[in-house]
Amino acid sequence: MNVAHILRGILVMATLAGALYLFDSQDLGHVLSNDWIETHIKGKGIAGEVLFVAMATLATAIGLPRQIVSSLAGYAFGIWLGSSLMLLATTLGCIGSFYYARILARGPVQRKFSGRIRRLDDFLHDNTFSMTLLIRMLPVGSNVATNMAAGVSSVKATPFFTGSAIGYYPQTLIFALLGSGVAVDPVQSTLLSVALFVGSGLLGVYLYRHFRQGKSLGKSIDNDLSPTDTPPDTNEAE
Repeated sequence: MNVAHILRGILVMATLAGALYLFDSQDLGHVLSNDWIETHIKGKGIAGEVLFVAMATLATAIGLPRQIVSSLAGYAFGIWLGSSLMLLATTLGCIGSFYYARILARGPVQRKFSGRIRRLDDFLHDNTFSMTLLIRMLPVGSNVATNMAAGVSSVKATPFFTGSAIGYYPQTLIFALLGSGVAVDPVQSTLLSVALFVGSGLLGVYLYRHFRQGKSLGKSIDNDLSPTDTPPDTNEAE
């Protein structure tokens, strides 16, 4: 093992230790909450917006559900500004976890997600932008696992980030709408959010079934998204 591999391993361990320290010392698991929004974000102008984007970027980069954070963005800033800031944060989180895997954690990620990496590489390789857009609209899967698997694959960064940003927006807007209802009209915003979420999920499933060009993200996802009366294709690779 050469010096570069040793240094990369040390950097990986240091960043993971730093993340664990932040969660333990600053109690970041409870930072993104309505109380935190009221105290540190609302009414703070640009400083509050920058702080929120920074925290939301970190949260989505390490795997916190972007839907929950999007609802807090709506609560803090309203539908349109909240969804815009959250889209920026989610995209930055995607870029961060992508390059973390590509530059620093290639070995550990390849060992942990070897099957996912092969499937994702095959799925995205020929039409990275459109197929990434399709993946982001699905109501299944792990955002951070997809980012890191893409980071160590042969996927090109720019179309992956662009497709991700556009694909993120429907759910970002939906959950920002839901969050804004906490302060505005919870009944109407909740009903509308549920309807839009179901609609966007069904659209994602439809697009996956009809435009994946014979490719697969795995049996478990195919089974989840297959019609109940259609048996899964047993010839697809795990």
